Amino acid sequence: MPPLPAPNPDLHDILRKAFGFNTFLANQESVCRMVTEGRDVLLVMPTGSGKSLCYQLPAIARGGTTLVVSPLIALMEDQVAKLKSYGFAVERIHSGRRRLNSRQVCHDYLAGKLQFLFIAPERLRVEGFPEMLAKRPVSLIVVDEAHCISQWGHDFRPDYRRLGQYVPNLRPAPVIALTATATPPVQHDIVTQLGLQQPARFIHGFHRSNIAIEAVEVPPSERFQLTRELLAQPQRCPAIVYTPTRKQSESLAKELGAWHPTEAYHAGLDAGRRKKVQEDFLAGKLEVIVATIAFGMGIDKPDVRTVIHTALPGSIEAYYQEIGRAGRDGKPSRALLMHSYADRRTHDYFIERDYPDVSVLAEIFGQLRSEPIGKRELLNKLLMDPETFDRALEKLWTHGGAMVDYAENVSRGHHAWREPYRAQGDHKRQQVELMIRYAESPQCRMLSVVRYFGDVADGDDPCGICDNCAPKGCGAQRFRPATAVENAAALRVLAVLRASGSKSTGKLYAGLFPGHEMNRNDFEELLGGMAHAGLVGLSDAVFEKDGRQIPYRTVQLTRQGTTLGARAPLQLMIKDREPSPTPRRQRKKVRGMDALLPKAGTMGRSQGPASSKRQDSPLPSGKSSQELEESLRAWRLQEARRLGIPAFRIFADRALTGLVERRPSNPSQMLSVPGVGLRIAQKYGAEICRILSSH
Repeated sequence: MPPLPAPNPDLHDILRKAFGFNTFLANQESVCRMVTEGRDVLLVMPTGSGKSLCYQLPAIARGGTTLVVSPLIALMEDQVAKLKSYGFAVERIHSGRRRLNSRQVCHDYLAGKLQFLFIAPERLRVEGFPEMLAKRPVSLIVVDEAHCISQWGHDFRPDYRRLGQYVPNLRPAPVIALTATATPPVQHDIVTQLGLQQPARFIHGFHRSNIAIEAVEVPPSERFQLTRELLAQPQRCPAIVYTPTRKQSESLAKELGAWHPTEAYHAGLDAGRRKKVQEDFLAGKLEVIVATIAFGMGIDKPDVRTVIHTALPGSIEAYYQEIGRAGRDGKPSRALLMHSYADRRTHDYFIERDYPDVSVLAEIFGQLRSEPIGKRELLNKLLMDPETFDRALEKLWTHGGAMVDYAENVSRGHHAWREPYRAQGDHKRQQVELMIRYAESPQCRMLSVVRYFGDVADGDDPCGICDNCAPKGCGAQRFRPATAVENAAALRVLAVLRASGSKSTGKLYAGLFPGHEMNRNDFEELLGGMAHAGLVGLSDAVFEKDGRQIPYRTVQLTRQGTTLGARAPLQLMIKDREPSPTPRRQRKKVRGMDALLPKAGTMGRSQGPASSKRQDSPLPSGKSSQELEESLRAWRLQEARRLGIPAFRIFADRALTGLVERRPSNPSQMLSVPGVGLRIAQKYGAEICRILSSH
């Protein structure tokens, strides 16, 4: 173990000698100094801006052992390997390691042999583990991916929200919470839940001056064709294209492969294949990667010139993370977002599926008593669809309405679960609504993102290169001259604003067109054209009503709009509803996007008899299937007991049934089983496959 630095260490000296860098990146030094001096810190910086050094260098400067809590095993393993390459004494404890290894790590920790100890958050719920950590003082506590703490974050995890109860026993060590995406409400929640003491807040680095963002309305059936047209220009590659599903990822990758070296990249690929695709992309052997929106690629390629979204992401946080993979070399790059009303329907469908009506949770809650009841017995009493029941019970447990032990015995929790459950569902819907408003907004794209994250350090200057700042430079969006009717309406807008000043766009529309002579969407596009011409300014704002945040937009005159004569000729340019460079009549229908939406008639209601029949279908006959199911249940129960969580948090009954029916032979094949995601395959794949193969 390297010797500890002297008191009042020279941070620049440590930077050079320990990490091999000559200079700090922007904002790193001030963060490192605060943490080294023992101050609690909240750090919100985009991916690729050097967050990790902001805790690693202070850890070395402070000496002793730094405890790092990280929710992602793959990320943890990468950071451990990197720190070991620098020669530091580093270890980790997570569910993917053998107990013998974890036991030795604990011995090394207690003996003071480690400079860094990485742990998964669920480890703190293992009996005796928090007490073991408290037996010797840590010098620094690091909470990575801190947005997972907040139910308002885009990746909320109940295990993370409980971290605050363990922090006091590890004090007086300072705490640094790090995340790449946290809005002001999430930032406040992180500080509150962790009990940070007068923390220094660093929220900056979100303004990317080299990424030209463009949003264009395109029907789902035409998005693959538009993607091909955009990438036909050599300067658009290397490129990353995001699709909503694995199937679409494979389909588009195959189509683009006729013009570019292209591969799909998603959670359904085995680890070896993903590694090969990643290495080929980094080495320049591939020009295009087609990835699923839900899968974090972890690719740090500096020269990505284009990022394309073929569907609307569920939040601005997720969108910003994904476009942030473009132009890390500082050279001009472009991000294109395709959207339409179909995307709203898709998000609504999945939110309704994942957040059952509060009456469903209330029905379960009404059957609970202080005396525990087995989960299966409870389901039989309710006669509820099993999938809906599983989702509702997990939400009820998350919000405290139910208590569930490791064996899935369920008892009644507190009565105050309704409000937080409704609030979380409403927040998910608000995130989608804000993403839609962002796509339709006539304001500077980059400036809107900077303001969304509360980054006040990067100023208020528009980017000058997005579709709203520089419409002539668009790659897909096209603009047309305003009609005589639109020009006349614009003059009426200017007259009203001169008389009354700033107005909300809703009130302005209602006053000008009480009979809806112009529809609301056309009116908003007209205002966008006026903003492009410099006649008006548009600002997004939010007001609270009944505890909900409701977004709205205001419009106000600019100096140019104020001085323009009432009869002066206008030269407005309006977004064309036909954005693609290729005329509609020449386009071919491209298969692959049709799977984006649920089938007609399935929206807004629970699955019908067909789904129930599928859930109730018997397992394959024979003693082997019964024994296999019992073995999997026994293993799941043992793992749940070890972690101190309900068994459904390991994986749900639906996944267990699917594993028995399909019997995958490796973790990659497990991903085709309904209810089995990448997290399950990574954490438990090897053990599950061992059990399956034994039968």
